[in-house]
Amino acid sequence: MWFEAALVAGACFVAGFCAGMAGFAFVLVAAGMLLHVVSPSVTAPVLVLGSLISQGMSLPAMWPHIEWPRMRFFLGVAVLGMPVGILVLAKGPAGAIVGGVGVLLVVYSGYMLARIALRMAPPEVRGSRRADGAIGFMSGILGGIGGFVGALPAMWADIQGWPKDRARAFMQPFIVFMQAITSVGLAASGFFTVQTLVLAALATPALVLGTWLGLRAYRALPAQGFRMVLLVLLFVSGISLLV
Repeated sequence: MWFEAALVAGACFVAGFCAGMAGFAFVLVAAGMLLHVVSPSVTAPVLVLGSLISQGMSLPAMWPHIEWPRMRFFLGVAVLGMPVGILVLAKGPAGAIVGGVGVLLVVYSGYMLARIALRMAPPEVRGSRRADGAIGFMSGILGGIGGFVGALPAMWADIQGWPKDRARAFMQPFIVFMQAITSVGLAASGFFTVQTLVLAALATPALVLGTWLGLRAYRALPAQGFRMVLLVLLFVSGISLLV
């Protein structure tokens, strides 16, 4: 129990720092560190709670900057996609879908990092309601499969070249709302056992400290630095989905 608690606390500290700095990737980073040593039935509820705490710490500062019409539409289609993800997890090729998204993230972030290294201007891509719907729906499916709701919105914000504050005001509230819905589903399914709640409580101080340090790093990052962090985390997230 204490060994698991130390592992979870350490993973939550690192994931909290990454999420505080980039606005997403808490579950992806922590899961990549924990799933090989801690049972998924324990990891999932602890990380969903951790993501809620980490992302929620700076949500009040994001609130005035949320583009509510877009956010409501994005959330609506994501909620529709979540049952599809749960069904795929139960009966379909969940591993193939997650692996495909992992390949997409690795290829995209690798390509964009190469463009930066070669000093090439980023491609100009304009969003649309149809594209928002597709990304939101796929994010909901990934949420149903494993709570991986943040990677595709982060990639979508980067493709459109949004400034870091606008990107964060889009990604972070979406993740909080989706993880809140996921928490209700996990609670109704009986995943919040005494063990998971104790592990979450023991990990919270490390999580809060990591998130606080990440938020300080975010405020100091210039726009291009933020984009580099975002792309590196997208690359790491893609690798974690493939492993």
